[in-house]
Amino acid sequence: MHKLLSCLLLLVPLLGSGQATSTLLRPAAVFDGQDLHPGWAVLVKGDKIKALGPAAQLTAPAGTTTLELPGLTLLPGLIEGHSHLLLHPYNETSWNDQVLTEPLALRVARATVHAQRTLQAGFTTARDLGTEGAGYADVGLKQAIDQGIIPGPRLLVATRALVATGSYGPHLAAVEDLPQGAQEADGVDGIIRAVREQIGHGADVIKVYADYRWGLGGTAQPTFSQDELALIVQTARSAGRGVVAHASTAEGMRRATLAGVETIEHGDGGTLEVFRLMKQRGVAFCPTVAATDATSQYRGWKKGQQPEPQRILDKRRAMQAARQAGVTLAVGGDVGVFAHGDNVREMELLVQEYGLGPLEVLRAATSGNARIFHLADRGRLAPGLLADLVAVAGDPTQQVQALRQVKLVMKGGTVVAL
Repeated sequence: MHKLLSCLLLLVPLLGSGQATSTLLRPAAVFDGQDLHPGWAVLVKGDKIKALGPAAQLTAPAGTTTLELPGLTLLPGLIEGHSHLLLHPYNETSWNDQVLTEPLALRVARATVHAQRTLQAGFTTARDLGTEGAGYADVGLKQAIDQGIIPGPRLLVATRALVATGSYGPHLAAVEDLPQGAQEADGVDGIIRAVREQIGHGADVIKVYADYRWGLGGTAQPTFSQDELALIVQTARSAGRGVVAHASTAEGMRRATLAGVETIEHGDGGTLEVFRLMKQRGVAFCPTVAATDATSQYRGWKKGQQPEPQRILDKRRAMQAARQAGVTLAVGGDVGVFAHGDNVREMELLVQEYGLGPLEVLRAATSGNARIFHLADRGRLAPGLLADLVAVAGDPTQQVQALRQVKLVMKGGTVVAL
């Protein structure tokens, strides 16, 4: 790695010169978003991939800096499908207390660190699905990252998210007019206004809670009507935005699918019937198994020592049904429920406990997520695409744990973590 560090130091004066520098990366193997290619190299010019292929056949222009990456696999920057940068683990501070008692400035300060940790973990893009009471702070975070003020992944932000009145939280029976973790909206006029407000403030995607727990200690039930959900999707689409749905009940999932959402998050109560409907309608499923695992342990489950709690069993049944139905899987762990920077936890659990193969999960977290999220400029390694690259020790197509051994992160052709 000393040779790599020396090469990176040579890059420093060039990065600030305003010139489109060229860099040749020579790892042991290249994963292009679909397949592994031993002996390949990647040529980067400016912020884009210029060429890739067998190292012996790749010609670099004069003045190109070469980064030797022996023993490493080079792959597209990972894409986090479900995150909340403005949350931190619930075993540190409960969700209610984060929303009700933590000042916005404190939450934003934490989020800047969360963004950096996400990038350092090899995730160069993240879909952030709701600020949970922090208003439009995710838009400001995205701007700060894009302007180079703070390090972080490229963000797709959902801003405040939409909930039906009375169906979200915090809930305290004796207190009225509490701050809410999302924007309440009901009926035709209210829904149209809320969707347009969020888009006007910078939302890249609209998130809707198609079901949630009603009242104190209530069980999850559908929230918006079928017509309301369809109106949300229609209003968002007219402004070029997709809709993602939080849904954990079969009926909430069914309504959201029929309404035309693009992804469903969580899906714990999903049945084979509803997953087949999702498959038919082209709706992807983001199961967030890591969040379920984390919250179950926060509630006292001693993993490996006690029987699995009902929430884990429900998730297993849902995943089995989703796999049987052939639903497209998006990869995202609901990070924020657990620690930012530990994003690979979702991928590890999918392989180790839910029966997916390492190659399948790796494809899903790169080219798969890019396709689902309409990110045609990333997720694969091909000429003309963004030079968002990660180098890890070992072969992640065989051992998913290799993704924890991040040795290099490049974003837009610039080395941002080593």
